[in-house]
Amino acid sequence: MKTVQAIPNTERALLVGVAWKRSPRIPGVQAGAPERESLLELVELARSAGADVAGTVFQLRDKADPATLVGRGKLDEIRAEAYAKDAPLIIFDSDLSPVQQRNIEEHTECRVIDRTQLILDIFARHARSREGQLQVELAQLNYMLHRLTGKGAAMSRLGGKSGGGGAGGAGGGAGRIGVRGPGEKKLETDRRRIRDRVRKIQKNIDDVRKQRSLRRQARNAVPLGTVALVGYTNAGKSTLFNALSKAEVLVSSRMFATLDPTIRAIRLPSGRRVLLSDTVGFIRDLPKGLLTAFRATLEEVQEAAVILQTSDISSTHHQELDEAVKRILAELGVAGRPTLQVCNKMDLLGSDEKVELQKSVVAAAHEIGTIPPVLVSAVTGEGLDHLLRRIDEVLPLDPIVKLSLRLPLTEGRTLALVHALGKVVHSEVDNSDMLLDAEVPVSLAQRLKLKDFAVNGTSLALLSSS
Repeated sequence: MKTVQAIPNTERALLVGVAWKRSPRIPGVQAGAPERESLLELVELARSAGADVAGTVFQLRDKADPATLVGRGKLDEIRAEAYAKDAPLIIFDSDLSPVQQRNIEEHTECRVIDRTQLILDIFARHARSREGQLQVELAQLNYMLHRLTGKGAAMSRLGGKSGGGGAGGAGGGAGRIGVRGPGEKKLETDRRRIRDRVRKIQKNIDDVRKQRSLRRQARNAVPLGTVALVGYTNAGKSTLFNALSKAEVLVSSRMFATLDPTIRAIRLPSGRRVLLSDTVGFIRDLPKGLLTAFRATLEEVQEAAVILQTSDISSTHHQELDEAVKRILAELGVAGRPTLQVCNKMDLLGSDEKVELQKSVVAAAHEIGTIPPVLVSAVTGEGLDHLLRRIDEVLPLDPIVKLSLRLPLTEGRTLALVHALGKVVHSEVDNSDMLLDAEVPVSLAQRLKLKDFAVNGTSLALLSSS
């Protein structure tokens, strides 16, 4: 009887990290410690890409080797390790130049990629929106363009003649039949095709952005504040998003599981409704080209009235990771936006750690000009009510006004918005009109011109600017 054996579909990979002895050191931190932490992060990235991590190699050098980054001796060690671990793929935790990548592949006889290429592969797996997919392809083509290499006759076919007389001109008897022409290498042809594809993708992206801009204008016609969740990857943003919005967004421990923006409406304790958006997780040393690749998600951060910077408080390196997030926010030009620091995963702390953290929050609350963080656990629900109250406090003021309205039933859109974005206390139908007692934000009342439908019991003072 035949036995069925499962064939593994994962690719075994050996990971390589490099640190520099002469790099700026943090007092009290051992040389190479940040790079070792980055190598551990690379392990998670490789697993997110579907790789089976066979092992890791780390090197501490004085300076980079221009030809191979790590030097010939270390390459021999990496080659032996990859052979022993049966790993046909080698992933470097550094950006490799095209020359370095080619030299390492020739020496180790393995396929070699760097950190940027690995992240691009993960992004290509997880992008779902049209613009996200186009931006990923654009970043991959721009990355590939400088790494095309010619090898052998297949990449060096020239048109024209092998003799004198020029391409296609007089005296061309020495030219080979079928290759007379302008003379273009196959390598040049491939590069030209990539550039043509890049131009086509950029045009498609512009069209998608115009469509998204129109949708945003329609959404902004309804005055709702936007709250954006940002933070380091794996900080628990999607779990927190689900806990606040009662949504069912994918929650995964894999890095970059959330790429495309997800938006849900939530109601704050004051009765106001706001839009909560879940964004892509940040990462250290994220190439700037990849920031552009996820403009669709990051635009939600740039449009947000309040930013919730979420951090994994159970991580021993959470302060360092928070600084990396702040640097990226500064690059996006939103460093001055109202921001709430949300310390997530409180359920993973010990009792003594919780007490110390709560003491530091109380001390921060008494300091002038300091906004204390909010302690929450998205898994258990601890602190979520307090977080909603804090969002209410930080959001730009949009007071609630009590209205008594007589709305014709033909005003279907206005009726729907009052029900959706306000709080209807009482309603009844009177012939062809709807009588309403409602509480709505002033901005909504002004935009919908509700004073035109107001009856006794409405304060028109707040609506006078409409």
